[in-house]
Amino acid sequence: MSASRIVGVARAVASKDLRIEWRSRVMTNQVLPFAAIVMVLFAFALDNDGILQRVAPGLVWMATLFASLVVVQRSFAVESADSAIDALRLAGVPSQGVYLGKVAALVVQLVVCEAVLAALALILYRVNVDRHGAVLLVTTCILGSLGIAALAAVYGGLSVADRGRETLLPLLLLPALAPVLIGATRATESAFGSDGARAAEGWPWVGLLAVFGAIFLFGGTLGFGPLTDE
Repeated sequence: MSASRIVGVARAVASKDLRIEWRSRVMTNQVLPFAAIVMVLFAFALDNDGILQRVAPGLVWMATLFASLVVVQRSFAVESADSAIDALRLAGVPSQGVYLGKVAALVVQLVVCEAVLAALALILYRVNVDRHGAVLLVTTCILGSLGIAALAAVYGGLSVADRGRETLLPLLLLPALAPVLIGATRATESAFGSDGARAAEGWPWVGLLAVFGAIFLFGGTLGFGPLTDE
């Protein structure tokens, strides 16, 4: 199967998913408000600037994981509503292209969500980010989003045909994303300067995120088709 066809399918799927999201406004009307409420509630619950600044990186990524569940379920609910996944399979559309397109669309949506959450952390938790920290933070968000999306797309496709997919997805996805959560949180701690951490200390964690993202993406590309076959 030619790489150009896979890339073309991936581009079409990603474009379709992003257009659906743009028209439905689920991200702006549901996902972002939900993630923002989580951040605000933690600010009220902890109510201590010192504690908030220390836990801000973890809160940003926990809120991202919770938001990703909504985004992934929404992405695959659209496909399962009219058996679009089955139609694509019967039409001979390469599953690798479908998977990569789903991942690309999820990465874009997660990066937007993380940008909002990071801005809220700066405002609510009074976190300071310098120029080096900002570069580290942007890189962490991109690679962290890739790791989440690469694994979430596999489990999202796996749970499409299951009647209990709304509860199955969190049970499968959240434990598997623990390495991404740890790496992204540690890198973000360095970007935020939590407990005196320096930005340079976060780059080894970014390297770990890149490794996990590559492994998840490679495994997902190979396994998405067989796993989604009924």
